[in-house]
Amino acid sequence: MSKKRVAVVYGGWSSEREISLTSGQQMAGAARRCGYDVIDIDATRQLGRQLEDARPDVILNGLHGPGGEDGTVQGVFEVLGLPYSHSGVLASALAMDKIKSKLIFAEAGLDVARDVAVTRAEVAAAHPLPPPYVVKPVHEGSSFGVVFVHDGDVPPARQVLSPDWKYGDQLMAEEFIPGRELTVAVMGDTALAVTEITTLREFYDFDAKYTDGGSQHVVPADLSEAIRAQVMSAALTAHRVLGCRGVSRSDFRYDERRDRLVILETNTQPGMTPLSLVPEQAAHCGMSFEELVSWMIEDASCPR
Repeated sequence: MSKKRVAVVYGGWSSEREISLTSGQQMAGAARRCGYDVIDIDATRQLGRQLEDARPDVILNGLHGPGGEDGTVQGVFEVLGLPYSHSGVLASALAMDKIKSKLIFAEAGLDVARDVAVTRAEVAAAHPLPPPYVVKPVHEGSSFGVVFVHDGDVPPARQVLSPDWKYGDQLMAEEFIPGRELTVAVMGDTALAVTEITTLREFYDFDAKYTDGGSQHVVPADLSEAIRAQVMSAALTAHRVLGCRGVSRSDFRYDERRDRLVILETNTQPGMTPLSLVPEQAAHCGMSFEELVSWMIEDASCPR
């Protein structure tokens, strides 16, 4: 039997390019160790042509951020009729839109933080919510563009109107939820584990996520069995109601004082770097990184 030809697509042009390069290279190495015929593709805006030249049997998608996990390249894969890993066009687009995904979560009975859709100009001019609150770009990942507004702060005009701002004009102001940072990976139709994330930084930002020592991961999180089951059930619900497939990861805040569990977002293309959370949870469940990557390849499909 001939080896399956796998195109590992990574890099791209989003703010998360450097992380995608690391994720993709890690997955490509694991796929080779599993015996697949691997082609590395650093995605450009000529991705369709790159894939036609590569002629893969399946795509292992290692892209992150806008363009890579918002349904855009998923549509390219489907036009070409190529099976691909992770979620499809609609689930990817919905999950990447923080406002729309929260509407779906709320409809499914999950608790979400109160939010207001705002433009950069609006949030710079006046507080859209009583502080403390968090400002987030609607269509970004890896905590890019996130601004915390504390009690007594002025509206964050300096941050969101900076000439260096590159995260779009559409923002979401969201009430700040105090408490513990929790995350759950879902693989197929199974929630793997609950990880608690702690950091000495203000929040779990880009540096905390991708700098060695920037955060600490406790897996399994020190929670009661009832709360652990609630978090895992909520992650599985989020995965299902968005229509995700393959691997996803949902992030939560748990306010112990109020016994309130709030879902923040679902990531349809979670990181696969040496510091990433999904491989860590898979390892906790007894699955090697090679087994995880092989599972994603074999799970790949083309809905159309």
